Amino acid sequence: MDWSPLVISLKTASLTMIFVFFLGLLAAQWVVNLKSEGLKIVLDGLLTLPLVLPPTVAGYFLLYLFGVKRPVGLFFLEYFGVKIPFSFGATVLAATVIAFPLMYRSARGALEQVDENLIYAARTLGFSEWKIFFRVALPACFPGIAGGAVLAFARGLGEFGATAMIAGNIMGKTRTLPLAVYSAVVAGDFETAGKYVLVIVLVSFLAVVLLNYFALREKRNRKGKKS
Repeated sequence: MDWSPLVISLKTASLTMIFVFFLGLLAAQWVVNLKSEGLKIVLDGLLTLPLVLPPTVAGYFLLYLFGVKRPVGLFFLEYFGVKIPFSFGATVLAATVIAFPLMYRSARGALEQVDENLIYAARTLGFSEWKIFFRVALPACFPGIAGGAVLAFARGLGEFGATAMIAGNIMGKTRTLPLAVYSAVVAGDFETAGKYVLVIVLVSFLAVVLLNYFALREKRNRKGKKS
């Protein structure tokens, strides 16, 4: 059994979690602070779109944008010497795009639950909006945000469609666990496919346990505030 798909998947999911943690958090803070409800609805729809699109469609858009003959892909190739399609970076890109809405929506939900009295008190003390965000809002809703990061990790681990479109299925380079399962089944090697499935189930189970842990912490925090 080749362990490279596990290594590639864990690296992809870990980098995805890091990227979407900051991107989703900043996007959520931006949308929450908007005054226009109409603009909020439109931006929320755009930021959540990868969650409801078929992953292959998202992968098509990524390939269309970052292909070597497209402006964005050509820019990276000419100025940085980086070919994005069919590279490890493409696996991270695909997983990041697909997992981003989970982090964004979790972060937005958590930020909207922060007690507004804490925000108003911080403003009366002369705190800037960014200082309020990092010193007041973020610690108050961290369990919910951490739960979103765990969801993003799990989604990055299980991403298949978009990854297959832009990164391909290259052994030792872009073949993640879901792609390894698919390849083994196509080859008729159900024993190896079963082993990969078992690994995915175990890692996903640990992610769910972590998610439940953070959900329990958030529930306790809310009870503590009410009491």
